[in-house]
Amino acid sequence: MKYKDYYAALGVKRDASADEIKKAYRKLAQKHHPDVSKEAGAEEKFKEIAEAYATLKDPEKRAAYDQLGTGFQQGQEFRPPPDWAQQFREETSSFDDLDLGDLFAELRGRRGDGRARGNIKFPGPDYEATVHLSLEEANRGTQFELEIDGRKVTARIPKGATDGMRLRLRGQGGPGVNGGANGDLYLNVQLHPHALFRVSGHDLYLDLPLTPWEAALGATVEVPTLDGAVNLKVPPNTTAGRKLRLAKKGLAKPSGGEGDLYAIVQIVNPTVLNERERELFKELGEQSKFDPRAHFAKERSHG
Repeated sequence: MKYKDYYAALGVKRDASADEIKKAYRKLAQKHHPDVSKEAGAEEKFKEIAEAYATLKDPEKRAAYDQLGTGFQQGQEFRPPPDWAQQFREETSSFDDLDLGDLFAELRGRRGDGRARGNIKFPGPDYEATVHLSLEEANRGTQFELEIDGRKVTARIPKGATDGMRLRLRGQGGPGVNGGANGDLYLNVQLHPHALFRVSGHDLYLDLPLTPWEAALGATVEVPTLDGAVNLKVPPNTTAGRKLRLAKKGLAKPSGGEGDLYAIVQIVNPTVLNERERELFKELGEQSKFDPRAHFAKERSHG
């Protein structure tokens, strides 16, 4: 039996985590898949990395492989340790007619009728793609077409998709080899920045400009939402930075319901005053006893 270095095939260290092994396989499988790569020997390279991944992704098979030892070179003739077969319940009287890939493909007495390397089923690679959505598309859900390996795939994005969400489309990745299962397609959702709304999970935040008199006296103002404008009641004596909540006016949730919309108060002064407006502000300044900097004096007295 010839030794195969499965870790080297995937380009990972022997202490690599399961996630690191999976990522390495995805990257290499996509590069060398025979339906994608035009390089000579691409199919053999793909089978090599698929065989390595099939063994190392399975904790039991990986443990069995690690027990073979580390002192062998790629392609070197070797035999498993004497107690290896009993330890891993591999029912065979001879390893001479076995390929290492066949041995691990059929570990624990699951050997099929054929041992030829070409008869082993290899799963197709998983693919990843980034989809960019507007906030409105994320709120109502949408679908679009992607081109994967020259074929068109219809991807449906459910309502309530959030920034960074990862969606899995089973069987829409790369095709398997020798009847192996197709890989999966993973869609990473990114939301376009919105001109008005900021997103936090399924909640939305909106800066709400108010005039000084609206904030002081209270008012009913029109506020935009993803479903159209609504009226919001601003209570008297509202201060800058106050959050006014509009329940269930945020993003739709996949499981039902909606997040909330928070209007953050921004008090905005007019940039141009006519003569009458100037007089009114002057009169207000003369009549008002309000001192927004009163706390400065308190701090000085404590100092």
